[in-house]
Amino acid sequence: MRSYRIAAIPGDGIGNEVIPAGIEILNALAEKDGFQFAFEHFDWSSERYKRTGAYIPEGGLAKLKTFDAIFFGAVGAPDVPDHVSLWGLRLPICQGFDQYANVRPSRVLPGVTSPLANAKDIDWVIIRENSEGEYSGSGGRVHQGLPEEVATETSVFTRHGVERIHRFAFELARKRPRKLLTLVTKSNAQRHGMVLWDEIFYEVAKGYPDVKTDRILVDAMTTRMVLKPGSLDTIVASNLHADILSDLAAALSGSLGIAPTANLNPERKFPSMFEPIHGSAFDITGKGVANPVATFWTAAMMLEHLGEPKAAARLMRAIERTTEEQVFTPDLGGVHDTRAVTSAVKRAL
Repeated sequence: MRSYRIAAIPGDGIGNEVIPAGIEILNALAEKDGFQFAFEHFDWSSERYKRTGAYIPEGGLAKLKTFDAIFFGAVGAPDVPDHVSLWGLRLPICQGFDQYANVRPSRVLPGVTSPLANAKDIDWVIIRENSEGEYSGSGGRVHQGLPEEVATETSVFTRHGVERIHRFAFELARKRPRKLLTLVTKSNAQRHGMVLWDEIFYEVAKGYPDVKTDRILVDAMTTRMVLKPGSLDTIVASNLHADILSDLAAALSGSLGIAPTANLNPERKFPSMFEPIHGSAFDITGKGVANPVATFWTAAMMLEHLGEPKAAARLMRAIERTTEEQVFTPDLGGVHDTRAVTSAVKRAL
């Protein structure tokens, strides 16, 4: 029997509610489809940080490297600075395992209401460079606390990093029906790194004559997503730009609570990490109303990556049947809780 070892890191907040729901659904699906999961749970969280001074224990990444995939909930707590939690847990995994391709699909699921009148035209995949750019960590602070204090945050774009994310984007766009790839940039103002980003895109494009391309500045992209969603399909952008645009895409699709993410190491030298987009959401933590749909959709992406496309398709059909029946948590205007949505998807399987 096919078996997959999965590292489960619920992390903080509602991660501890939706990751168990996702594991329940994945185990139910595996039982029906003739394979199995072996989940191992990791307590890497802000609670652990406050208790021990570290999110990841010594040797933690080496152990994590032995798994087939990572199922991640969220990181962030009200009493821990955001930069400490992000650089303490999520980014060491993404950067340490060279998960340079962040993939975020967006579309309006059946039964879900979008704030856009033309929301039916949303069918996007946003590809985010996930290892360098604006989140490279390069920079520093001097003269802290003094009137002359200076902080620098340096965006780092390497030919290697930019070329591989563009090549990944072209390969994905080629597999989609419309074969359309939109480059998002800000090279009018960022005349060094973003100009390199643009130049390499068009160099790579020469090898994909079957893929149509267009280019748009990131500020104009926000209006295009709202006014002309049907003009977009596959989108590639830098670490910061795609981070922001994918949150907008999730909101336009109905809720952050339904948006999935894959952090991929396409060469499979390291395990890839799969996480819902919504974060720790401490405002609803413990209330039992967290939307698990983003986690279930993320689980479907993990199944695709693991080589179980039929199981992934079955799970997506179950998710869509559940949303079509409007078994919704409050973020989608419903009255159901996490348990009810999980049970509905399980029945649909």
